[in-house]
Amino acid sequence: MGVFSNVHRFREAGEAANVNNVERFGEPVRSLFTSTEVFTLHHKIEITDANENMVYRAQTKFPSLHDKTTIIDARGNEVAYIERKVFSMHGRHFVTMADGTDFEISNELFHLVKDVINIEGLGWQLRGNILALNFGLYDENENIIAVVAQKMFSVHDKYCVDIYKPEYEKEVVAILVTLQHMIRDRQAASGAVGSSSSAD
Repeated sequence: MGVFSNVHRFREAGEAANVNNVERFGEPVRSLFTSTEVFTLHHKIEITDANENMVYRAQTKFPSLHDKTTIIDARGNEVAYIERKVFSMHGRHFVTMADGTDFEISNELFHLVKDVINIEGLGWQLRGNILALNFGLYDENENIIAVVAQKMFSVHDKYCVDIYKPEYEKEVVAILVTLQHMIRDRQAASGAVGSSSSAD
């Protein structure tokens, strides 16, 4: 199992790919960028290409105990549906693609420093560092599928993803959206724990 380095960093659309990514994996075939709409009744994530054209949009029903999220493409066609399992210790999410493919994402090894997120049904793993906000998506043969980086201190919760296997673009987008939800859930849980501790 390769170790995912902390040198992978966020970049804006139009900027060159991270030199360390290029040295390790080569030039990405395609790059996408996300921005979350804040202060709305619906949790919305917009995914754009390098020219800032909207390619996908994710919208979560609110309020939603199951965190039900639908991803559509620029033409309005459904790409994927995501639903969180309630009362799961491992933050399990179920993803169903429009073509019928389904898989589960769970953070059974979601440690503080080094995170390994299993993608059951595909045999993939998302590995990285939650503190450095950098992740690599690997297939069952240890080949890189995509590299994800989050922008620090961003109000709009921005991510960039460099895709190396474009045939899996839609799955990558669904995993990226789910990852954002999982990180948001963790932050909310940490805040709740912090509030409880300070109240004692």
